[in-house]
Amino acid sequence: MASRNLVILIGNLGRGPEVRYTPNGTAVANFTIATTDTWTKDGEKQSHTEWHRIVAWGKLGEICGEYLTKGKQVYIEGRIRTNEWEDQDGNKRESKEIVAFVMQMLGQKEKRQDNKPEKPASDTDDLPF
Repeated sequence: MASRNLVILIGNLGRGPEVRYTPNGTAVANFTIATTDTWTKDGEKQSHTEWHRIVAWGKLGEICGEYLTKGKQVYIEGRIRTNEWEDQDGNKRESKEIVAFVMQMLGQKEKRQDNKPEKPASDTDDLPF
C-alpha cells in the first residue's frame, strides 16, 4: 500500500525568513508560521494558535527570503520531518518541521512606496513589437 506525507498550511509568518547557504551554495530558508483554530464552546469564543517551523531549500528558499515578511499570510505545502538528537545532558530530544515544496503568498498586495501602478509581468515584455 502506498503512503503519502503531505501537509497543507495557511497561516501568517511569525518572523521573516532567515536564509543561509550550504557549503555547496544551496539556499535554505527557515521561518515560522502560525495557524489559529477558533470555535465556540458554551457560547464563548475559543481559539488555539499552533506554531510551525518551515524549511525551504534551493530556489524556493531564495524566493521565500526575498518576498516573505513578518505577518504576511502564506500557503505552504510540504512534508513533516522529525529531527532527533541528544541534548548536553544525554536526554533524547526531537522536533518536527515542515519541509516546504510549494509556497504561495496570500492576502492583499503591498502598496508600492513610489505610488506607481505595478505593471503585470508577461512573457512578451521584451518583444520589439
